[in-house]
Amino acid sequence: MKTEGKSWKLARWLLVAGVCLQIYFVQELVAAFAFFAIGFMAIAFVIVSLYMLQKGWEAVVGRFTNSEDLAESGLQAGRPVRGMP
Repeated sequence: MKTEGKSWKLARWLLVAGVCLQIYFVQELVAAFAFFAIGFMAIAFVIVSLYMLQKGWEAVVGRFTNSEDLAESGLQAGRPVRGMP
């Protein structure tokens, strides 16, 4: 009888240890997933920021090249400035 009690006690401890190990590994997987998600969000933020900067630059250059101020003679590309021969 005494050995049966010890074997049940050992079985319970092994079961508890197994459950704790599973919880530990799940926590590690969740932490790894969180780190990858943060890393991918950082990369996506950099890519979107560069894209928005490029689109903003494109809009500004387009605005200045189609501006009415540049329609005057001498201010367009390839023409001399007023007052110069």
